[in-house]
Amino acid sequence: MLLKVPSPRHAPGLLAVGLALVLGACGSGAVPTTFDLTALPGAARSGAARRSIVVAEPVGLQPFEADRIIVREPGGAVSYLGGGQWADRLPRLVQTRLIQSLENANRLKSVSRPGDKVAADTVLITELRSFDIHAGTREAVVDLSAKLIQESTGTVVAAKVFQARVPVAEVNAGVAANGLDRALSLVLADLVRWINAGG
Repeated sequence: MLLKVPSPRHAPGLLAVGLALVLGACGSGAVPTTFDLTALPGAARSGAARRSIVVAEPVGLQPFEADRIIVREPGGAVSYLGGGQWADRLPRLVQTRLIQSLENANRLKSVSRPGDKVAADTVLITELRSFDIHAGTREAVVDLSAKLIQESTGTVVAAKVFQARVPVAEVNAGVAANGLDRALSLVLADLVRWINAGG
């Protein structure tokens, strides 16, 4: 950690104060463990590649915009689980793993992000409706709504909601992250099958 302090020649007392601030800031609190999410594994190509798709970053309520693991209490209150964080902002991380899962399935001509300047037949729009630990039932819950939109007309050609619930033994960062990763894998498997079948 860097902190710019005046030269002791000009302000001798400030150097000690500056060093104390640096040491205090560097030693305060434990660094949270960083967790990643898993893409579906690769598969052999079966059949000809039929279409290209653009995968937009999922949208969601403000708590999902962060890189924190969310806990939902029985009364509906939402909090962040201490001791752990995602490797990136949750929407961007889910988008990346979704793109990788579609690529690994080896059934599409191309999979890209908006702004990649790749011509596509279809745009996938998703919304994170739930990606949290339900403390009351001790479940990791992933709920994702998806719409396939025809690029040329903007018409919604198919829409579906995907949900998975995975039991978690306890509510701590490691167990919660593992449970959410497993729940996302179930959602991704269903979503990729749906997209490859034409929506």
